[in-house]
Amino acid sequence: MTVSNAATQLYLPDANLIQAALEAIDGFATSSAPSAWASLDKATIVADVRSRVNDPFQISQGGQPFCGPAAVLFELVRKQPLRYVRICQSLFETGYFQAASHWLSAPNELRQASRGDLRMSQADWMVLATLRQSENLLFPVEPNAPDMIRNLAGMTKSWEMRGWIKEILGYRKSEYYHAYLMNDVSALNQAAAAIQAGGVAFALITAEGMLQTNPPPIPFPSHWIALLGNVSVANSQVSFDIYTWSKKLHLDLDLSSFKKYFWAAVTGIP
Repeated sequence: MTVSNAATQLYLPDANLIQAALEAIDGFATSSAPSAWASLDKATIVADVRSRVNDPFQISQGGQPFCGPAAVLFELVRKQPLRYVRICQSLFETGYFQAASHWLSAPNELRQASRGDLRMSQADWMVLATLRQSENLLFPVEPNAPDMIRNLAGMTKSWEMRGWIKEILGYRKSEYYHAYLMNDVSALNQAAAAIQAGGVAFALITAEGMLQTNPPPIPFPSHWIALLGNVSVANSQVSFDIYTWSKKLHLDLDLSSFKKYFWAAVTGIP
């Protein structure tokens, strides 16, 4: 297995999209609307949003178990930076924003709990915690809860990824492809086709084996990544570019490792 950093320029938003988003950020910065979040700082939020519009790879789950929503947010910033800015401003000023089919809100309990060490940037926390909380029935999102509770609250399922593709990205079509054991390469090829069609693709993997050097005795699905493209399957080698943990990586794996650690793909097409 080879994991390498690579240039990100190929995957940055179009300059015209960035310019429109930056103009919206200027409007956000000068807005006199009060904050719906008692402990978040507007100047910090605006600076965070600006940095991410200029470089979506700044999006980071930090020390929170938000890999699924972070991957979706990364693609939102990369493909629709103006919508990202509008979501951030609406969330900050009102505590809710318009998703594709309904309003999505950050409940008062979450907004009150959003203080102290968030373990990530304020702008990323505001959006990612709201997305995660919107799917949670049993465990509330709280930045400083014990690790076990935070991990349970942060678990992302494939149907939640599909829901965010439709509600946050606004894409009309989303598909799930089971990969483990039999359909790994087929699922990856379906993901590559969605990317070629102008859509997005996310993969559920065993991060400890695919991205790190401490594979578990029994592989298990542990992490969502955004697939970016540059997919190649040849001579028992599999390679592709991904976003994860606020950076771009190029993965080069032998086929057996890929099959062992690649669990599923979820795609979205506008």
